[in-house]
Amino acid sequence: MKAILLRRPGGPEALEYVEVPTPVPGEGKVLVKADTIGVSMPEVLVRRGTYAWMPPLPAIPGIELSGTVVAHGPNTAEPALGQPVFVSARDLPARAGCYAEYIAVPARAAHPLPPGCSLEAAACLSNYQVAYHVLHTAARGVEAKRVLVHTAAGGVGSAAVQLALIAGLEVIGVAGSEKKTRAILGLSAQHAIDYRSEDVVARVRELTGGRGADLILDPIGGKGFGRNFDMLAPLGMVVSYGRLDGPPDADLLTAMRANSAKSPAVRFFTIHSFDDRPDIRAAAMTVLLDHLAAGRIRPLIQDRLPLAEASAKIRVGPPEDDASDYGLHVWAGVIPLRTVAGAPLRDEMCDLGIPLPAYAAYYQR
Repeated sequence: MKAILLRRPGGPEALEYVEVPTPVPGEGKVLVKADTIGVSMPEVLVRRGTYAWMPPLPAIPGIELSGTVVAHGPNTAEPALGQPVFVSARDLPARAGCYAEYIAVPARAAHPLPPGCSLEAAACLSNYQVAYHVLHTAARGVEAKRVLVHTAAGGVGSAAVQLALIAGLEVIGVAGSEKKTRAILGLSAQHAIDYRSEDVVARVRELTGGRGADLILDPIGGKGFGRNFDMLAPLGMVVSYGRLDGPPDADLLTAMRANSAKSPAVRFFTIHSFDDRPDIRAAAMTVLLDHLAAGRIRPLIQDRLPLAEASAKIRVGPPEDDASDYGLHVWAGVIPLRTVAGAPLRDEMCDLGIPLPAYAAYYQR
């Protein structure tokens, strides 16, 4: 089978498109043929060699894919042959293995897709897994009516927007261009702010009548992290779930003390809190699959390409210092890169929803 192999950390050129043996499923396992393979920020960190949960190298990277069950190991009968499934490496011993045409996984790690689920959309569920827990687990104890979502046109950000709307929350999305704010509003968010051209703190105060947001979701961190507390409502919480701009300012307590009349709270969250809780992961997956089958969640898909072109596309794709604005999805197969008016789709925010057997996509954050 064809796969992407990472022998040592490096730039995009470290991703090698190679021929490797097709795995044979052992007892209790199934063989899944990939239809759609996702690439998100953890894979970038794995490729760089900076991920806290690095798989042993050499490795086939990749943490998510959708496909169909094509073979059973001994004493294994479910999911049935031909069953469409979603596979998350969060259910595997190593956070890797999905950049390939086939993968052998424990049967419990192959989540059956309900009728009506798009394989293309299902491959994006890792973003929704994080967003679900950021909203419903990390933020527990907060009676939120209004949420502010940073990087709201990105993979996890757009997932959080959709899940917050499903929960009945008022959503303020923040992103870095007019195109991205249009995408946020296209998801039915009530408000969108372009941080490159607007004063985010002032706009949040204006939109909320000076009260602020009950919940703020921040994957950025960095020196600007303390400004979140200026936008927080009384008894509100900031959930930090990423470090795109580095660790949050070490002096964040100063910003909290400056807003002490609000009784602010902050939680640092990682989905790896549930590495030893498959029951929690499975319960969230059940909810997300129901949303997906009902059409309540819809990933923002911008571009597609064959697996063989993955490393080349990354080279000409968004610069890595703009990691807060982009994420890449790569899917296995041989479908050529589609174009609109002769230009690659990465120039057009869209959701084609075309059931092609194999391609790749950029997600704007």
